[in-house]
Amino acid sequence: MPSFSLMDTHAGGDVSRIVTGGIKPLPGNTVRAQMEYLRDEADGLRRLLLTEPHGIPEMSVDLLVPPCDPRAAAGYIIMEVMGYPIYSGSNTLCTATAVLETGIVEKREGRQSFNLEAPAGLVQVEAEVRNNIVQSVTCEGLPSYIDTHRALIEVPGLGEITYSVAYSGGFYAMVDATELGFKLVLEEQERLAACAHAIVTAIQLKHSYSHYHLGDVGPLPFLHFMGPVETIGPGRYRSPSATYVHPGVICRSTTGTGTSARLALMNLQGDLKPGDSLETVSLRNTRFTGTMHSSSQLGLHRVVENTISGRSHVLNQTSINIDQDDPMIDCSDLLKVIGNA
Repeated sequence: MPSFSLMDTHAGGDVSRIVTGGIKPLPGNTVRAQMEYLRDEADGLRRLLLTEPHGIPEMSVDLLVPPCDPRAAAGYIIMEVMGYPIYSGSNTLCTATAVLETGIVEKREGRQSFNLEAPAGLVQVEAEVRNNIVQSVTCEGLPSYIDTHRALIEVPGLGEITYSVAYSGGFYAMVDATELGFKLVLEEQERLAACAHAIVTAIQLKHSYSHYHLGDVGPLPFLHFMGPVETIGPGRYRSPSATYVHPGVICRSTTGTGTSARLALMNLQGDLKPGDSLETVSLRNTRFTGTMHSSSQLGLHRVVENTISGRSHVLNQTSINIDQDDPMIDCSDLLKVIGNA
């Protein structure tokens, strides 16, 4: 019976299932090309781990692969219910922790740096280890920018909504939670998801977006609710936040890319300068900290370089068996990739 191994982790409450072994070498001379092979030819692994009986849509999957860039310690392919994002902050935090806990990168006391290779390219990581436990991880966010600032759209059932659009690894609609009557508390989770779905659907029907360098990176899938900003120290800010990623799904964390998007918007509006940081706080009181390092003008866009900091926790390590007679498992393309690593 074919099987493969997993390490389940979470960052800010978002569960990332790290596939650590049992997968055949994938075709492609970059991690991006290997991701595209899975997406186009062998999507069964993603479907298996994000649907019942093995998983749920709120989870993510990160497949560890040998790096193609010699500067990287490991490569990783991100799989979510909406598909294959080229980057994710929470998934990078979890993958970085997994490569330390599995020994792919030797764990050392104190601070240590290494690189990972995402489909988006090389990612710099800094981890802090105390008493042999990974206490925190800081990773590069993708260069982020605002595509659309405070536009208006008519949304059925909600009326006229003001929104901005950011790119930070995916396109995000960004809305003021207070303007929509939300306090950003856990009890609002279902209403937040329904509201976000209506806004995202309306935007998708009216607009499409293209990255200034990457071109078509897919439709706008995400929405970030922004709460009031408070000052907690010189150049340090905090804000309640919530991120919608799929119909019915509000992330348990604020998401790394959502936090990066917020940095870009605050910088554009003159509320954040290089060296400043924003702590985003989820409905479950979990937190990520985004730090803005610099901004530059590229064509029409002000692009923000940033990092995301947080902590990932290991939940368990296990293996999954593939029973080809199980009617709940679709093996049509799964067996293309299951085998000896």
